[in-house]
Amino acid sequence: MTTVHEQAVSIVKAFLEASMAPDPDRAAALMAENVQITFTGKRRMARVHEVTAFNADRYRWVKKQPGDFEWMAKGDNHTVIYCTGTLYGSWPDGREFAGNRYLDRYEVQGGEITMMDVWNDSAEWILEPELNQK
Repeated sequence: MTTVHEQAVSIVKAFLEASMAPDPDRAAALMAENVQITFTGKRRMARVHEVTAFNADRYRWVKKQPGDFEWMAKGDNHTVIYCTGTLYGSWPDGREFAGNRYLDRYEVQGGEITMMDVWNDSAEWILEPELNQK
């Protein structure tokens, strides 16, 4: 039998799959109406479509290669999920990149993503180009 917490991990995996398709409408359907989205640098967004627009300014294209998913219960129907992995894609100037580490933190309540926090090396690589792995 699948637990509520294991179902929450499946929701996050489905969200990532939709996000990388990209299918922002399908991804948005997995998020609560009042979702809180925060990217590195305290960039706050209210909708997944804002994430798509934000990424369009940072990358020509980008995909996630998920690694591990870890979860912990925050309540009976409230799960915190951490997903680590790497990004690969192309910068706006056409240079390709890979191995860009990321850590995402999600909260899932009632079958919907209510919070998403995103950290990745892109913030460092953009701010400090000499750190950029070639």
